[in-house]
Amino acid sequence: MSEHPPSMNSRERVLAALNRQPVDRTPLCNPTSVATVELMDLVDAPFPDANRKPELMARLAATGYTELGFDTIMPVFSIIQESAALGCKIQWEQKDNWPTVRMNEPIWTSPDDINVPADLCTHPDTRCVTDAIKILRKEYGDEVAVIGKTMGPWSLGYHCFGVEPFLLMSLDDPGKTKLCLDRMKEITVEYGLAQIEAGADALTLPDHATGDLVSGEYYERYLRDLHIEMAERLPVPIILHICGRTVDRMEYIAQTGMAAFHFDSKNTPMESMEIVKERIALVGNINNPETLFSKGPEVVREEVYRNLDAGVQLVGPECAIPLQTSIENLKEIPRAVRDWHAAYDR
Repeated sequence: MSEHPPSMNSRERVLAALNRQPVDRTPLCNPTSVATVELMDLVDAPFPDANRKPELMARLAATGYTELGFDTIMPVFSIIQESAALGCKIQWEQKDNWPTVRMNEPIWTSPDDINVPADLCTHPDTRCVTDAIKILRKEYGDEVAVIGKTMGPWSLGYHCFGVEPFLLMSLDDPGKTKLCLDRMKEITVEYGLAQIEAGADALTLPDHATGDLVSGEYYERYLRDLHIEMAERLPVPIILHICGRTVDRMEYIAQTGMAAFHFDSKNTPMESMEIVKERIALVGNINNPETLFSKGPEVVREEVYRNLDAGVQLVGPECAIPLQTSIENLKEIPRAVRDWHAAYDR
């Protein structure tokens, strides 16, 4: 028979798990986005407006808790809010598509171009997020964990320099690349602090040094020390997010002092837990494009059980889910977690 603390609410459960403390059951955590077209229609909060109007952003984000049964609310659906404030050209798209940065029109070419604008946190597209967090904090008080999102410097490099120029710079000129990252990290920290002040309980920090573009050695060379610094400077639990096959850098990630790593289904729960051991919590890692988007609830359940059997501390989708994902598949995640605990916690 397992020992569990008495019943917790969603916020207590998530914060305990992020601190690797005992929980009454595994929390359901959405560190990126569970917004879907179906949920947009349900609460009349469609893209692109839900990315630009705080009331709609908060209303759509809350469905992750009220409709789907997750223990977290995450109002930052996209990865472009800061980039919009920095001056990148944004393609806002329509209801069934993500807003994107036009990376073929870079705004910076050298470290000297990098500046943190005075209105970084008051620009309409960044302030939308902090205002939405305030609304959610007021509405849901201490009952649910509200998670913000601040983009890491590697991701900002892609947006502001363009993916190819930034990767070429990292190959050709490590010193220049490090200087760029060192300057861009201030954007990550400043925007993160603004969200904490607005009421965020934790922050997702996506830094897209993805397995298919960047090696584990590159992560260690360019990002490990920066991520250690961010974990020290941002005074809430930080959930690092990197897509792709990342077992080659999980050892380094486990050394950062981040609270958790949000990991991709290209890494099995068992191998990932064996690498990170108890140094960092894992959040994951239900597959999006195949399982949640195109399979049925029974396959979702199998993946949830695989994570729980491996001891993964927080369960949820591996990344922002496809906008056409069915609500039924998403609701299966909480159902499966509860059923697994009912079977094993006796």
